[in-house]
Amino acid sequence: MANKDTYTSYQTEEYYIKEEPFYLPVADEVELFEVAYSQQMPILLKGPTGTGKTRFVEYMCYRLGKPLTKITKKSQPTSTTSIPLMTIACHEDLTASDLVGRYLLQGDETKWMDGPLARAVKVGAICYLDEVVEARKDTTVLIHPLTDHRRYLPIDKRGEVIEAHKDFLMVISYNPGYQSALKDLKHSTRQRFMALELNSPPPDIEAKIIEHESGVSPEISLSLARLGEKTRNLKDHGLNEGVGTRLLVYAGKLIKNGIAPRRACQVAVSWALTDDFQVQRSIDEVTHSIFE
Repeated sequence: MANKDTYTSYQTEEYYIKEEPFYLPVADEVELFEVAYSQQMPILLKGPTGTGKTRFVEYMCYRLGKPLTKITKKSQPTSTTSIPLMTIACHEDLTASDLVGRYLLQGDETKWMDGPLARAVKVGAICYLDEVVEARKDTTVLIHPLTDHRRYLPIDKRGEVIEAHKDFLMVISYNPGYQSALKDLKHSTRQRFMALELNSPPPDIEAKIIEHESGVSPEISLSLARLGEKTRNLKDHGLNEGVGTRLLVYAGKLIKNGIAPRRACQVAVSWALTDDFQVQRSIDEVTHSIFE
């Protein structure tokens, strides 16, 4: 088994979060993430598209990287840095080699190049597998030894087993609303994780997010949050999933830059959500009732 101390000089500068991401907690998700991280407990994030799963992980990387000691008059604050974050967008062609690494030809030599998962294991990063159910099942099985008491990564092509750094954490996410029997987490995988559900925030919090991210007025932000709430009520009435906060922010940015509110909501919300004319019409009617 490889000694994790061997990799202390591994270059990870590009994977640090330089500035604090904007994130407003909805419940106790921040506290739960902190405890899970301290206990080396893998985390599963569940929630619809556009509800801030990726932003939440980025925020926690920055937050957990801050010094925990209190600053007194006699002490000087230390420099702060985030925990490195390796984000992997999963898809059906993702292979084990994409995660772990492969041999590459460089000039006249063949050299081993670590994949993002191997780098995260070595340096003590948070490895975030986004939409993990999109990956092939034989690929997701690869993470099993990292998500139980063993905490190691086997690299079969090199005959190595790498022990995970003490700060390494595995985080995965998926959208339950889009899954089917053919695309779901195996029970042997999901029962290795603590699960957090991140749903759309209540209108008062969502309005603050829209205001901050788009720059529109509090009044417009609250109207967009109301639109989001009403649109989500159309779910199961021809709409597979309600609008995420991301699309409401897009609408806000359009409005901020001179696009009429109704038109902004049509192109950023109604047309983005569905191609069904009747459902689009229903969303437009809700928009007109809010932006009279």
